[in-house]
Amino acid sequence: MHGGLSRLSHCAPCAVLLWLLFAQTSADLPMCKESDYHFEYTECDVLGSRWRVAIPNKAETCTGLPDPVRGTQCTFSCGEGEFLNMQTQQCQKCAAGTYSLGTSVAFEEWDNLPTGFVTHGKMTNEGKAVTDCSNSTWTPKGDYVASNTDECTSTLSYAVNLKKTGMVTFEYFYPDNSIYFEFFVQNDQCQSTDSESRWMRISENSWSQHKVQLRKGNNVLYWRTTAYDLLSSAVKPVLLRNIQVSGVSYTSECFHCKPGTHSAKPGSPHCTPCPADTFSNKGATVCHECDQDKYNEPGSGSCKPRPACTHSDYFYTHTPCDSNRKTQLMYKWIQPKICSETLEGAVKLPVSGEKQTCPPCNPGFFVNSTSACEPCGNDSYSNGTVCAKCPVGTEPVLGFEYKWWNTMPTNMKSSIIRQDFSDYDRSTAWEVAGEYVYTPPGDLDTDYQTLTLSLPGYRAESTVKDTERRELSRITFVFETVCTADCKFYFMAGYNRWFDDVVEEWKGTNRKQSYSYLIQNNYTVSFSWQFRRTEGYNTTRRYSADAAKIYSIHVTNVVGGVASQCRRCALMSVKADSTCIPCPPGHYMVEATGVCKSCPPNTFIRASQTVGESTCVQCGPNTKRNKAYTACLSDCKVGVQTRRGALLRYDLSPLSNVTGFSSSPRFTNKGLRYFHRFNLGLCGTERRVPASCVDNVTENGKEVKGYICQSVVVPSDIRSQSMVSSQPFIIGDSLIGVTTETTLEGITSPSWLFPAASPQLPDVIFYYRSNDATQACKQGRSAAIRLRCNPTVTAKDYITYPSNCSEGTCDGCSFHFLWQSQHACPLCTKDHYREIVSACIQGIQRTTYVWQQPLQCYGGESLPAQAVSACVTLDFWLRFGVSVGAVAALLLISISCYFWKRTRKLEYKYSRLMMSSGGKECELPTADSCAIMEGEDAEDDLMDLTHKSFFKKIKSFSRERTSDGFDSVPLKSSSRHQHEEEDC
Repeated sequence: MHGGLSRLSHCAPCAVLLWLLFAQTSADLPMCKESDYHFEYTECDVLGSRWRVAIPNKAETCTGLPDPVRGTQCTFSCGEGEFLNMQTQQCQKCAAGTYSLGTSVAFEEWDNLPTGFVTHGKMTNEGKAVTDCSNSTWTPKGDYVASNTDECTSTLSYAVNLKKTGMVTFEYFYPDNSIYFEFFVQNDQCQSTDSESRWMRISENSWSQHKVQLRKGNNVLYWRTTAYDLLSSAVKPVLLRNIQVSGVSYTSECFHCKPGTHSAKPGSPHCTPCPADTFSNKGATVCHECDQDKYNEPGSGSCKPRPACTHSDYFYTHTPCDSNRKTQLMYKWIQPKICSETLEGAVKLPVSGEKQTCPPCNPGFFVNSTSACEPCGNDSYSNGTVCAKCPVGTEPVLGFEYKWWNTMPTNMKSSIIRQDFSDYDRSTAWEVAGEYVYTPPGDLDTDYQTLTLSLPGYRAESTVKDTERRELSRITFVFETVCTADCKFYFMAGYNRWFDDVVEEWKGTNRKQSYSYLIQNNYTVSFSWQFRRTEGYNTTRRYSADAAKIYSIHVTNVVGGVASQCRRCALMSVKADSTCIPCPPGHYMVEATGVCKSCPPNTFIRASQTVGESTCVQCGPNTKRNKAYTACLSDCKVGVQTRRGALLRYDLSPLSNVTGFSSSPRFTNKGLRYFHRFNLGLCGTERRVPASCVDNVTENGKEVKGYICQSVVVPSDIRSQSMVSSQPFIIGDSLIGVTTETTLEGITSPSWLFPAASPQLPDVIFYYRSNDATQACKQGRSAAIRLRCNPTVTAKDYITYPSNCSEGTCDGCSFHFLWQSQHACPLCTKDHYREIVSACIQGIQRTTYVWQQPLQCYGGESLPAQAVSACVTLDFWLRFGVSVGAVAALLLISISCYFWKRTRKLEYKYSRLMMSSGGKECELPTADSCAIMEGEDAEDDLMDLTHKSFFKKIKSFSRERTSDGFDSVPLKSSSRHQHEEEDC
């Protein structure tokens, strides 16, 4: 299969010397025959030439090998269907029953791993030391090779040396976007030689072909896969087949056609598979028919006995309605038919042709003249019989509603995905049955029977931004599964032609039930339902009775849809011919009158509900409606009332940016290490950047946006990204409210999940909700983010989980997180600090402000700076008081002494006068002179001096005296003295 690639590694002269040495040592051996040796070319020299030499098949068995001769040029090659005859060095056509690719090598048989291919498995990241990925390799399956489906990284490689520029071509089947699949080329120095993306595109429903140019020289081809669906065990492997490499120098032989194929003419570049119920052996030129009691699949090398027909070998369907509105019940064998009706116990095909009344057309359609169903025109509606114009002031409610299944709708198709053959031509995977559409028995129980609904888009409101999550449309379907094996039923949303995301999965038997899915953007272009009876390999019609049924499908607000009813709309004016317009933002329409009425303050309109006053929804605490009246937002400014009546204000703006945090590492059964990654955008206005989670396993992965989302992250080194993210989903896309209460609109955040060491301040709780319902979370998911004041935490991402729910949730639907930060403390006010006044030191007094302890605030009012003021000390006032008291006491004593002395002196003088008058009353002695004689007052002066103070004594000594030694004393006038005597 590889062709005649040169095996010599020496130059031409060296090969000749080796040949001469071999000839001398083998002189006694018999002469070689043509069957004892083969020809090969030496390596090309710098001139592009080479030598043809004979190489013995077994060493030292014969002698007399042909002499080396100059070979063809290194660029010489043969065409397709030809091989190079090394004896003549000429190209010859391949015989019938064989084929040749010329300068190419092809690998079509995968019973074993072809020579030159190497496969191995290893852990994507370091994981656990006990991890064993040795069995996680590519496995040959006969017609193809299949990748692993676990979390190990599996690599398939092939090394080839090209003599000229060539190409590698291969077919692959890549149906599961939870597997990362890449193909790349490296040279012998492990340097990538391709510049294109390594990512392989998802296969739609069949095998895809991929081509890559190869450079001259050594090339190593790599196919590598890693599964990242850690939450599901149903991972579909990647399949490879028909690998072809061109650019080799020549092929020296033709290859026999494998069993089940043939080539009828000489010079064939490939072999043709045998049709069904025929077979061929290796190297066949024709295919032979199987016996009547045997069968086989296309491309088989042998026939198998036909089993007896059972009820699982046929299915029923309905014909289109005739002019009388009648349909016929038809029974058909499953194709290809492999059972026999002649064997004992075989069942016969029921008689077809029973006429039944056709079901009505689906809502929005009418019956035309040929009894077929056609959609109603614009501004019309119908219940499935005739179309009618919507009354004035109303508009049709557009969508698609399928509840009658006489024919498959034009925008729906069914197909079978089979891993074994790409040319499987059966396309009827779902059959209509009047009241439902169902999966008839298939050829293989491992087939994926797929029903796809394609939609052109949805009508969007111009007032709603694309970044805001809202209900754009909704799809609802009623289904049922009946299974005896491990069947699975998938519902998938298609975001483009390459990417289908599994929205929900059901296993085993499921009773008749309804499921709804919210559509929030125009990227969702299709929906698919897929049913598989079992995962067992090659189980042929063992569980044919297992089936899935879909009773109805309803999609709302579809562009180009039909209407089953009309609804009243707002009118431009009161005129009868006024046209419909939407109500202005913040208004709802009164159904009875069509009048637009304004919603109450701080309310938003819930688009998922019908018109009426109930559409106005009150915003939760500490939230305000947005400008489009579609949601409530928080500007990160929060005010809460404590139980004591105090108002606490918070500014959570530092925490508003999108914050990412991860759970503790987890390990799969294989030891792959992964994390649950959460992204949170706590609050913000319309201009905020929402939190987003992506699926980057494939090139066209999806992205979800909201307040909080989760994805599974796996550290990886298989490509440039250090992290591979998968399985994203929204936890909360709408903010319900911000409060300290533990329950808000049905969402509960128990205090025992996060017990506080000293609950002096209440936790501020943000409540979020997502309306994306799943099988496990029928009411959607919710999240409660507790913000707790912790002034010691400066980091902005200190987020923890409940101790008993390590992933943030115990049921997968309600999520709880605790965010501790200094920014989660209330704003500081004057009540949070106190003042300390120091003593007056050297005339200076200082006032210092300190925080109350423990400090439970952040931001807000700053701590005032230290105040300095002048002051008077206590020692000064004490000295001043003592001095004043002493002076006052001295003055009081002086005054008392003065008046006491004055009184004594007057008494003395009075007694002297009395003594001079001789005791007569009213008589005073007459003064003989106006002067006092020296010594007259000696006694008086002596008495006075002895009692005078020091200052008085000095003053008395300094008194003026006359020249004769007498003191000058003023006397009364003689006249006044005379009058006094008369009075006496």
